[in-house]
Amino acid sequence: MTLQPIYSQTTIKTRIEELAVTLDNQFSDRPPPHIIGVLKGGFIFVSDLIRAMSIPVTVDFIRVSSYGAHTQSSGSPQLLDLPTMELKNRDVVIVEDIVETGLTLRAIKASLLIRKPRSVTTVTLLAKPSQYQVNVSIDLVGFNIDKEYVVGYGLDADERYRDLPYIAILETPQS
Repeated sequence: MTLQPIYSQTTIKTRIEELAVTLDNQFSDRPPPHIIGVLKGGFIFVSDLIRAMSIPVTVDFIRVSSYGAHTQSSGSPQLLDLPTMELKNRDVVIVEDIVETGLTLRAIKASLLIRKPRSVTTVTLLAKPSQYQVNVSIDLVGFNIDKEYVVGYGLDADERYRDLPYIAILETPQS
């Protein structure tokens, strides 16, 4: 397997700062938004995003499994840990590492809407619009990418490569 870098650490940092400014502007005149990060892959993005923001926030996480040890989504996301804080009448921001099929984001959003938040904003570092299997609306996208499997900056392949400071396409030898 080889790695082909597509977004450098500097490029990612710059884009996150832009996303943070947008969120700051959106929520500056409201109570602190509740950030819900999607684990495991989103932990680095969430950390860097909230540090780049200038407004106060509260943070929680949701754990979702849709890949297992594979490089393709199973199509059946499992919501394993749900946020513990009260969400009624709160502004909620879902922060994802990557939206590939849209199924996971749709499931997360549906589970949160039941709790009657004031608003739900969706943010993802990476989106693969050509791979969406459902109609999904994302408010803020860091980068649109094609169908390649990517790793780094929290994204993994069978728990490897999460620690890379950049994002790369994982190229596998043809069988």
